[in-house]
Amino acid sequence: MGFNCGIVGLPNVGKSTLFNALTKTASAQAANYPFCTIEPNVGRVGVPDPRLQKLAELAKSQKIIPTTLEFVDIAGLVKGASKGEGLGNQFLGHVRSVDAIIQVLRCFENDDITHVEKTVDPLRDRDIIETELLLSDLEVLEKRHVAVLKRIKTNDPQAKALLPIIEKVLPLLREGEPARKVVLTEDEKPLFQELQLLTAKPVLYVLNVSEEEAVTGNAWTKKIMEQVAKEGAKAVLISAAIESEIASLEESLQQEFLESLGLSQTGLEQIVAEGYKLLDLLTFFTIGPKEARAWTMSKGLKAPQAAGCIHSDFERGFICAETIAYKDFIACHGEAGAKEAGLLRQEGRDYMVQDGDIFHFRFNV
Repeated sequence: MGFNCGIVGLPNVGKSTLFNALTKTASAQAANYPFCTIEPNVGRVGVPDPRLQKLAELAKSQKIIPTTLEFVDIAGLVKGASKGEGLGNQFLGHVRSVDAIIQVLRCFENDDITHVEKTVDPLRDRDIIETELLLSDLEVLEKRHVAVLKRIKTNDPQAKALLPIIEKVLPLLREGEPARKVVLTEDEKPLFQELQLLTAKPVLYVLNVSEEEAVTGNAWTKKIMEQVAKEGAKAVLISAAIESEIASLEESLQQEFLESLGLSQTGLEQIVAEGYKLLDLLTFFTIGPKEARAWTMSKGLKAPQAAGCIHSDFERGFICAETIAYKDFIACHGEAGAKEAGLLRQEGRDYMVQDGDIFHFRFNV
């Protein structure tokens, strides 16, 4: 699996410019008026991972295939979206389908780019977006609550299981708190996911600043960083304008350009790193002379499920996973050296996959 992030925000905050830069495409129309993005644009990019290049060099792999990250550029939201204002219903439907939300906040002044709320105030913009998502969840869950109470009268077992979860979440929403703050047991988590609540999705805040403030930030970004840190959330500082310039350069020139600006990472690298933490993901590898390939999966899963990321037959007929840790593969200069040093292990069905594991799966269907 990869992961799927919806880029959301008010109109004209730089969502489509950021999407174009991150995906190195011009498929999203970036224009100076609200709702220039109506249908969501989807772009997949290879996830930057320097480990993959090192592994490929040692294995003399002919091809390098990174794992992918999917970005969805969603139409701008306006106040009243939960009641259908602007493109509200479409917006909320598209947000419901993504794994995580990248909320872009405009933290720059520019008289040539209009703001739908007339003034630049990213804290206000954040409140507008989160209020609309919360109001939508509240409406959906109150209707669901009524329906579940009716089904309980018929002894519906699923309704009985859902009711205590709904009754944990509803008071939170009524108090203006997102659903992701609810405390659940392990048994309740799968049912909670089925509710598909917008405010249950993890959020990464992208603070879009001018080129001159890409390193230092400004008064707005400091306030937002302080606020989201109190909530246990994450924010990254990005200039969509700089990301556009980087995207137009050859890869060999990108690092030099970044360093000339006092930056160490591209916006994509920052978003991927934080996105992996947000969704609790890890990367494992399959390495050979034909190809070196990275794969993404959730943390806390076992070897057969990793095999299933490659092909369902691998999981169904799983026998064992020949496993080398990334650091051992590098230290021993490849598979043969790791095998000689006794660092190639055979792991069974109960093996918990670790970030950086290199696998060769044995299976029989």
